[in-house]
Amino acid sequence: MRSAEDQLEILCRGVVDLHVRAELEARIRTGRPLRVKAGFDPTRPDLHLGHTVLMEKMRQFQELGHQVIFLVGDFTAMIGDPTGRNDLRPRLTREEVMAAAETYQTQAFKVLDKQKTEVRYNSEWLGKLDPAQLIDLCAKYTVARMLERDDFSKRFAEQRPIFVHEFLYPLVQAYDSVALEADVELGGTDQLFNLLVGRDIMPRYGKVAQIVMTTPILEGTNARVENGKVVGAKMSKSADNYVGIDEPPFEMLQKLLLVDDGVIWRYMELLSARTSAEIAALRAEVAAGRSVVEVKELFAQETVTRFHSADAAKAALERRRGVAAGGLPDVIEELSFDADGDAIGIGKVLALAGLAKSNGEGMRLVKGGAVHLDGEVVKDEKARLLKGATHLLRVGSKNRRFLRVTIK
Repeated sequence: MRSAEDQLEILCRGVVDLHVRAELEARIRTGRPLRVKAGFDPTRPDLHLGHTVLMEKMRQFQELGHQVIFLVGDFTAMIGDPTGRNDLRPRLTREEVMAAAETYQTQAFKVLDKQKTEVRYNSEWLGKLDPAQLIDLCAKYTVARMLERDDFSKRFAEQRPIFVHEFLYPLVQAYDSVALEADVELGGTDQLFNLLVGRDIMPRYGKVAQIVMTTPILEGTNARVENGKVVGAKMSKSADNYVGIDEPPFEMLQKLLLVDDGVIWRYMELLSARTSAEIAALRAEVAAGRSVVEVKELFAQETVTRFHSADAAKAALERRRGVAAGGLPDVIEELSFDADGDAIGIGKVLALAGLAKSNGEGMRLVKGGAVHLDGEVVKDEKARLLKGATHLLRVGSKNRRFLRVTIK
């Protein structure tokens, strides 16, 4: 293992909350590998770049010789974490949760070292709690403390409903730390309250209180810079502002190149392997006249290489440059349409987008060679765009019109 000083410098970089640094240092100095836990509720089938901010911190612990636990919250996902939500979240079935969990591990190992990762499911212990044990768990925390949570306190003040099972989520997540005897629990900043409940409860079960560390929340691809600050909703599939780590290379690169010029620095700081000094140097180059597009291409290539390959990144960028050879407008309208089953006809997309007066006219435009899809002429007027894909459409040659469409 590296020295305690080196470890602290690496592990504390980019951390927002740390409870408590002195305790972390003391445990590192023992030389014992720490048990580091991070939980992921499989409420949706895919991971995105926002998840990797946390997983990068997990990977750092791995590289420093500590034991990382990738906890699949198959039990807690069925409760639903109310964090950041003002209404009762829909309950998921066991089948929905397990279907989503299937892809989590494969995708997570694009960041984490599979050989050094302990994968656990919290149904292992939570599913075995009998009513008496659950009541005992509830008896270890007060309603007053629970109402300190921002989301709950606002809803209580506004006389909006708080359902009893929502109180259970922080408690059972805390019990995960008891069962796993965690030294450290990692989470996003929106999880701070839940993580601290675990820290509070562990001593009541005779365990040493865990250290809590939070990482920043990555804003979505539609974020903007206002008054010098990045503003926008966090990256999520429900907000359709995400970059999935399992997306095809071109779609991944395309989304990253469309991120706001000011926001790309935030992405680099949280996701790039470049050092802070290297990122600062790139900022200085842009300030001196270098095109920010070049920097965005560097970052997009780095990201695609990481989740696919260098060859895939090169091919994606060449394809993108081919699309842009005729020049793209600074702002491209973005729309989404519902698929008819698993796809939607391109003529109908053009009509819905207002690029053609009707489905039939859209098909005639395609037949006439006037429609480009991701830089290539569409030759089949009956072509269908698959559900889940995002494309750049161009209609016309002289008076070209562009649109970025996502098929839901």
